[in-house]
Amino acid sequence: MRRSKYGNVKTMVDGRIFASKREAARYQELRLLLRAGKIHDLQCHPAFACVVNQQRVCTYIADFQYYDVEKGETVTEDVKGVKTAIYRLKKKLVLACGGIEIKEVK
Repeated sequence: MRRSKYGNVKTMVDGRIFASKREAARYQELRLLLRAGKIHDLQCHPAFACVVNQQRVCTYIADFQYYDVEKGETVTEDVKGVKTAIYRLKKKLVLACGGIEIKEVK
């Protein structure tokens, strides 16, 4: 089996495939918070279109999005090991086009 460029290992949890062990572990943490009632509306891999002047530039796929009950806001997360140039660009585009700030989790 070929090793990935950044050393991540695809991992399956609850029938879902995650890009890394770290992302799968974060999903398990979020599931616990969901059961405890601290968050709700948990989504895995939500997609956001980045549109500039009616032209779709790209689509950004986050790792997770959920509503944080204590903060009273929707949180969009990306589990990051390596911040690639493309990721940094898409993060800025999502903020500029949709007003969505990406929270990075290590």
